[in-house]
Amino acid sequence: MSENGSIMVINAGSSSIKFAVFGTDIAPRLTGRLESLGSAPRLSAKSAEGRVVADEDWSADHASGVHVLIQRLMNWLEDHLGAEAVVAIGHRVAIGGLEHSGPALVTPELLVKLKALVPLAPLHQPRNLEPIESLGASHPHVPQVVCFDTAFHQTLPRVAQMYALPKALRDAGAHRYGFHGLSYEYIASRLPDIDQRGATDRTIVAHLGSGASMCALRSGRSIATTMGFSPLSGLVMGTRPGDLDPGLMIWLIRECGMSVDQIEATLYHDAGLKGVSGISGDMRQLLASDTPEASEAVELFAYKAATEVGALTAALGGLDTLVFTAGIGERSPEVRAMICARCKWLGLEVSMARNQAGSSTISTPDSRVAVHVIATNEELMVARHTIDLVLKRMLKESVQ
Repeated sequence: MSENGSIMVINAGSSSIKFAVFGTDIAPRLTGRLESLGSAPRLSAKSAEGRVVADEDWSADHASGVHVLIQRLMNWLEDHLGAEAVVAIGHRVAIGGLEHSGPALVTPELLVKLKALVPLAPLHQPRNLEPIESLGASHPHVPQVVCFDTAFHQTLPRVAQMYALPKALRDAGAHRYGFHGLSYEYIASRLPDIDQRGATDRTIVAHLGSGASMCALRSGRSIATTMGFSPLSGLVMGTRPGDLDPGLMIWLIRECGMSVDQIEATLYHDAGLKGVSGISGDMRQLLASDTPEASEAVELFAYKAATEVGALTAALGGLDTLVFTAGIGERSPEVRAMICARCKWLGLEVSMARNQAGSSTISTPDSRVAVHVIATNEELMVARHTIDLVLKRMLKESVQ
C-alpha cells in the first residue's frame, strides 16, 4: 500500500452521505458530506485544520440518483487529492447479521448476504449498500471494506440477545442485534486514556443523536444495549418512537386500518420527537421553542433515557461511569442535565458549571459515578478497520 495513498470512508444515510479521508497512517485529511439527496444535493468539505475546501450546489444532479452523485464525489475527491490516490474504501453498514463479528472485505457473495438483511433495517441497509455497488463498478481494483454497527454487540450474553418468542422465529432471525457499534467501539478505545475505572469496570455509553441508543460496557465489551432487532427500538429518537407495545401494532392494523407500509413510514419518519412535538425531530429546534408540545417531547426523551440508564445499570450490577456522545450527547448541556437529574439515585452528581461549559468531565469530585462527554468518531474506526483488513489481505497474497 502506497504511503502517499488515501483511505476513503463513507457513511451513507437516508438523506445524506458523510465521508472522510485519512492517510494510510490514519492521519485525517478532510471530512465532508453530501446533503439533501433527492432534492437539492450540496457538497461541503473541510480540511483537517477546519479550512473550507468545498461548498458546492449539486442540485442539477438531484434526479440522477445516488450512483451518479457517488461517482461525482469520487471524481471531485480524486481531483482534490491529486497524486494521493484512493487505495481503499471503508463503509459503515447497519447490519452484518449474526455471522459477522468484525469487518469484512467486499465480495459479490457478501453483497448478496447483506441485501438479504434489508428487512431488518429497510431505510439504512439499502442506502449503505448503494455506494458500495457504485464504487465496485467504477473502481473494481480498489478494495472495499464493510464495518458493521452490529458487530460490536456480538459479545452480548445469550440472555441479552433473546426475545421470548418460539424457537422457529428466533432461528429465522428474531434476535437482538444492537446498533451504533462503531461509536461504542470508539468510545471503548478512548476510555483507557480518560477513565481507567470506566475502561475496566461498569460503564454506560449514551449515544444520543437523531438516532439514539445506549450500551452497557463491562471491561469495554458490550453486555446489554437498548436497540434490538431494528433501529426503531429503545430510546425516543428524532423521528423514531423507540420501544412500543407490540399490541399497539396490532391495533394500528386492525382498528386503524393502517397498512404495513403506512406503519413503517410513520415509525421511521413521523414519530419520536417530531411526532410528539408536531414541530421537528431536531432537538435544537425543540429546545429553542416555547410551545408546551416541544417541552413535552424533550421531557419524554430525557425520561426514557434515564429509565434506560436504570435498566442497563441492573444488567451491569452497578454503575461506575456514564459517557455522553453523539450530536445531542456532546452538544446539549440541557438534555444532559435533565437525564442526570433523574439519575441522582445512583450517587451521580453533575457540576452545572462544567456541564454548561461542555467540559470533558462534568461530574463533581464527590460523585460516585464519573460522567464524561466524549466526541465519537465512527469514521476513524472504519478507517482503522479498513487499513488493518487491507494490509492483512496484502500480506496473505504476498505469502501465497
